Amino acid sequence: MDINEIIREANLVYKKTSLLTEKPLSYCPGCGHGVVHRIIMEVIEELDIATETIGIAPVGCSVLAYEFMDIDMQQASHGRAPATATGIKRCWPDKYVFTYQGDGDLAAIGTSETIHACNRGENITIIFINNGIYGMTGGQMAPTTIPGMVSSTTPYGRDVQLMGNPIKMTDIVARLPGTLFVSRQSVHTAVNVRKAKKAIKTAFENQKLKRGLSFVEIVSNCPSGWRMTPIQANKWLEENMIPFYPLGDLKVDGNLVSPK
Repeated sequence: MDINEIIREANLVYKKTSLLTEKPLSYCPGCGHGVVHRIIMEVIEELDIATETIGIAPVGCSVLAYEFMDIDMQQASHGRAPATATGIKRCWPDKYVFTYQGDGDLAAIGTSETIHACNRGENITIIFINNGIYGMTGGQMAPTTIPGMVSSTTPYGRDVQLMGNPIKMTDIVARLPGTLFVSRQSVHTAVNVRKAKKAIKTAFENQKLKRGLSFVEIVSNCPSGWRMTPIQANKWLEENMIPFYPLGDLKVDGNLVSPK
């Protein structure tokens, strides 16, 4: 290594993880998926478990993860990622197994699989991207769309008297006996990215303990589905989504805690 290379290494602030493929991310500008992909792969690289990790993603924007995560991946039918992960983990109990799911998948068609996998305490990690909308299919109302939120199917905002209340999946699974660690984070600022990465790393480390399921929700934005610029979407997320879905750990080492 010559002196110029030494200087470059000494001044290096960030280096892309080797576990992200070279394919350019195809997500919309400002979308949180790319950031979450990055920190998941960074965690797996730092824990040196790449060859021992299997990811499962179903449909929606999350299905694109296969294009960017350079690890073993398995596709699941819509909503069935926790069931698929259960089968893989039981066949290979020493593998690190995680699901990567959006809110339309996990909290709608996949509600049953999610609840029962969490209640059984399957020794897997579930990573849940909540942007309050069906992002890939046209911006329709999702189970997580908050009251008053505009979508393509709620042009005047979600009316809970007509459409029911949003479902807070993370709060529900935190109260199930099979969950060991449950956390809700975001990736819209650098500080929040670091907190989200810490939570995801804890979730993967917990698989060594074989004491239950770890569940990490990421409250994210959807600039295209929300019909906003990335800056507007992050501001709207801070002012509307996060007050409804407070950030922080909900359950640690099997004990309920209050988000800070």
